[in-house]
Amino acid sequence: MSSRRLTLCADDFAQSPAISQGILNLLQAGRLSATSVMTQSPHWPGLAAPLSELQQQADLGLHFNLTHDFANGPQLIKPLSHWLLLSQLRQLPYQALLDSLLRQIDLFSQHLGRLPDFIDGHQHVHALPVVRDALFAAIALRWPAGQRPYLRAPDHLGHPGDSRLKAVVLQAVCRGFAQAASQHGLVCNRWFAGLYALQAEAGFATLMQQWLNACPDGGLMMCHPGLPADDASDPIAAARAVEYCHLSSTAFDYACRAASIELGKFSN
Repeated sequence: MSSRRLTLCADDFAQSPAISQGILNLLQAGRLSATSVMTQSPHWPGLAAPLSELQQQADLGLHFNLTHDFANGPQLIKPLSHWLLLSQLRQLPYQALLDSLLRQIDLFSQHLGRLPDFIDGHQHVHALPVVRDALFAAIALRWPAGQRPYLRAPDHLGHPGDSRLKAVVLQAVCRGFAQAASQHGLVCNRWFAGLYALQAEAGFATLMQQWLNACPDGGLMMCHPGLPADDASDPIAAARAVEYCHLSSTAFDYACRAASIELGKFSN
């Protein structure tokens, strides 16, 4: 069986020290091939240096944020329900979204010394109507022609995990994103996975096996690992610890080998 390349991306880098150190450990061990950064975090400036040492082996991207409040100055932060509803009604503030995107991109570049390899979104907000229009405009403003980032396309979800209703909603609210990106000359993943309930008891190892078996060559998968932490502000802290334990285990390495999966950068 020929090998298939998978880009395994850890979301939420810089959200907290425990999350970030877990991701750094997994990147160093070769158990991830991408991570996306929450650049509004007060932890980001201090984490840029250790992350930059791993940029040869992993794609480093922007995790565009509209829902997580870091409480460190003006931010365009609202609950996810706000963005879901008003995006479908096309009633979101385009200019404010564009300004927020440019600020978050610039914070990435300021501390890492270069532009992101890719852009995705915290809770997939980047792919919502109106937000995506601001995203395409921000890319045109910040990237030279021919050097554009790739984008995560949630509407190319290829496996619902244990959350079929969540999968239906995600694909519905993000419908048409990949096609719109293509019309702007931007590249997206053709297959996406990693969606599940984000509960410690969800059976992450079993779900991972299903995703690895289903993954085509060139697939993209998200994950949310982190070191164990007693963090009341993070509702998925327990699931993060479970993911970290599995991804750092020999069982995960064996599962990849058994499924003929090789982790690699999407940009390759």
